[in-house]
This record gives sequence, C-alpha cells and structure tokens, in this order.
Amino acid sequence: MIQMQHLPFPPPFPVEEFQSRLAALRAIMAARRVDLVVVDQFEHMVYFGGHLPTAALYQALLVPLSGEPVAVIRALDAPVFVETSWLSDCVAIGDSDNPLKVVADTIIAKGHGASTVGLERDSHFLTVNRALELETRLPNAKVVDFSSVMWEMRQVKSALELACLQVAADICDRATTAGFEAAMAGVNEREVCAAITAEALRSGADNTRLVLMASGPRSAALHGALGHRTLADGDILHVEMVPHFRGYTSRIMRPKSIGAPTDEQLHAADTMIRVQDEQFHAMKPGADASEIDRILREGILSAGLRDSYTNVTGYTLGLVFIPRTSDFTRVFLADSDWRLEENQVFHMYTWAAGMAFSETVVVTPEGGRRLTKMERKLFS
Repeated sequence: MIQMQHLPFPPPFPVEEFQSRLAALRAIMAARRVDLVVVDQFEHMVYFGGHLPTAALYQALLVPLSGEPVAVIRALDAPVFVETSWLSDCVAIGDSDNPLKVVADTIIAKGHGASTVGLERDSHFLTVNRALELETRLPNAKVVDFSSVMWEMRQVKSALELACLQVAADICDRATTAGFEAAMAGVNEREVCAAITAEALRSGADNTRLVLMASGPRSAALHGALGHRTLADGDILHVEMVPHFRGYTSRIMRPKSIGAPTDEQLHAADTMIRVQDEQFHAMKPGADASEIDRILREGILSAGLRDSYTNVTGYTLGLVFIPRTSDFTRVFLADSDWRLEENQVFHMYTWAAGMAFSETVVVTPEGGRRLTKMERKLFS
C-alpha cells in the first residue's frame, strides 16, 4: 500500500485575508466611482470569494462598494460553495435558467439597477454576446470597463500565498525527481508521465494536467502533446511541471539525457544555468524588467546558443485556472516597461539546444529566491 507523502501544508486562508483583498478592491472602486463590480474571471472569483465555479454556465461574484458580495452560482454547485467560500450570500442558477438574466435580476434586486457597474471586459468568461446581453438587461445602469484591475492587484503575494506557491514548488521538485528515476532507455514516455503524476497527486497537487513532456527530436517542443515514444540512448527528455496547490501554480523545467550527454550538451546546459543565475541575482525590488530580461536574452544570444530569441524570459505566477494556463499580466521582454516589487513571483525560463531550465522565483531585497530547489544541471 502506497502511503501519502505529506508536505507541510499551510493553513487555509482566513476570513481576514479575504476581507483585506476586498478592502483593496473597494478602494479602487471608490477612486473610479464604481458602485458594483461583476467579477467573473475564475481566478478573481476565488481570490475574493474562495469558491471556484464550473464553466458549464455563466456565473459571477457581485461586489458592491459596501455590504457583503453576492455569488450568483449554479444551483448544483451550492454545496461546494458552502464548503469553500467565506461568503454567506449566494443566488442559485437552475440549469434551465438564463444565467445572464439571473445576474442582472440580482443586481437590480440588490438596488444597483441604476448604479455604475464595472465589467471585467478582459475576462475569458464575459464573451461579447454575454456583455451585450448583460448591458441590455441593465438599461438604467452606467456600465463601465473594469479590465486589468484585478490582474494587477494580485501581483504582490501575501505570506500565505507564498506558502501555497512553496508547496507547489516542492511538488515540482519531488515529481520531476520521480519522473527522472523512471526515465531510461526502453521506457515509454507515458510510463514517465505516470510516475510524475502519481508522485504529484500523492504530494498534494490539486490538478490533473500536471506535466508537459517531450523527448528525442521533440525535446525542444516545450508545449508539445504527450506522445507514445519509447526513450532511447541519445534522447533528451524535457519535463515541465505545472502543479497547482489550492489553485496556486509553481513551475519547473529540467532536461535529462538518456545515456551519456555530449560535451556540447553539457556546455550548453552550464551556460544557460550560469546566465540564468545572473538574471536571478538581479531580481530585486525596483529593478527594471527590461534589464532583467536583457541579462538572459543577450547572454544566450552572445553565447551562440540561439540565433534569435523571440519568447518572453519569464511571466507571472499565482492563482491560475483554465482556460488560461499561464498569466502574462507581467512578462519579461526587451521592451518591458515596469519595475519589480518585493514578493512578486515569476516563472523564469530559458531554452536552447533542445534543453530548457526554469524556476519559480520570488523577488526579495537580496535578489530572486528560488522556491523550486531541484539541482540545476543536465541530468543523466
């Protein structure tokens, strides 16, 4: 019988943390003179309300400038809402109901039919048709754009958020190690994936899409679909872990050589690690994001490891739910125009020569601190 391998899990978020988040949101609402915000992006519904809805029907969290927020959720999910949310006020949507009508009717019933109502126009769930219908059903309201606000305000992580990201990072380390132990010549990719998945789930991962993996000629396809290859001597196996813990995702990339690596591969790996370590060291509060990017981008190009470098060198980590698998609210590019803040967390990565290295990194006054702790090398 396999025993659960427990990590030291942090306590659940207290009501006080949700109330603090809500107070910060309401300060922005007041400054913009918005009376009520319709929150429908999943990350934001969880961030402020604690409950993760399903995508079967349109659902929303209605946040007024004062008073308790109201969740408008699928009736089928009401028992889960009671278990996971700190809120007490919810309106149930039956499967035969029109969700937009229920949301609009709730807004009117709560006295906001003629208020200034903010919509997340950058939400994945507020489609063009849904936004138009909602506005039509609120003929006396002043509907305004409230895009980007909640993505921005989630950038700096609290102590408990960092604790959740640390658990996810520990899962990255443990599951990658399990996968590499299983990876050898004659073993199918799927056996490696099974070893990774089993370890991640035993260690506390909440999600089931846990790993991106490719090998051999496809090792440079960072987002390739899982195949049916049998590993062979000379292959490079690429593993990227993407576990969630309480919705918070940490990430790591590592390569493993099946059989002895070549001198060229070892040199490329050592160079990538050295340049990336320099990048991490510079990740202090106030640092210019474009300068952080330059260290890695120019370092890899000047070393001759790539002819061009078009992708970002890092991006935001935190709460992430489907359909959005990565958060590009903050990214590192040559023309990035923003500065780092303490306790921001990023997935920093580089790849060349069919190999990739990445870490989950938190910004500290001493520089970027790795939450993922696995040894940085080309494994073999």
